[in-house]
Amino acid sequence: MPDELMTIREMCDAFSVTPRTLRFYEARELIFPERRGQHRLYDRRDRARLTLILRGKRFGFSLEQMRQLLEIYEPGGSNRTQIAATLAVGRERLADMERQHAELSEAVAELKTQIADAEARLADMTRDKFTG
Repeated sequence: MPDELMTIREMCDAFSVTPRTLRFYEARELIFPERRGQHRLYDRRDRARLTLILRGKRFGFSLEQMRQLLEIYEPGGSNRTQIAATLAVGRERLADMERQHAELSEAVAELKTQIADAEARLADMTRDKFTG
């Protein structure tokens, strides 16, 4: 499959995405399938780009960030610039995720406290109803 062209259906099956998703990424000029009439054919480069796009999406990178990172790829080059840029974006995103994680952990702890307080109040009310 390294140099093999894939149809839109094969890409959907291989990457667990919808045709609409592929067309969306094509419209945003993130992937560039070959067109043969009404058919789209995806090569190794498209598959590699889609892998990176989906990974970036999983980590919460914006489409614009992904586009910028993909644009600085140099076929056959060391891609030092792309790697350095990806590292910078990744570190920034990790810091955001860690901040969000801390905020979410705090909110979870607070909600647990509120639930425990409400359960205790409800139990007290129920107990008072039957003893009073």
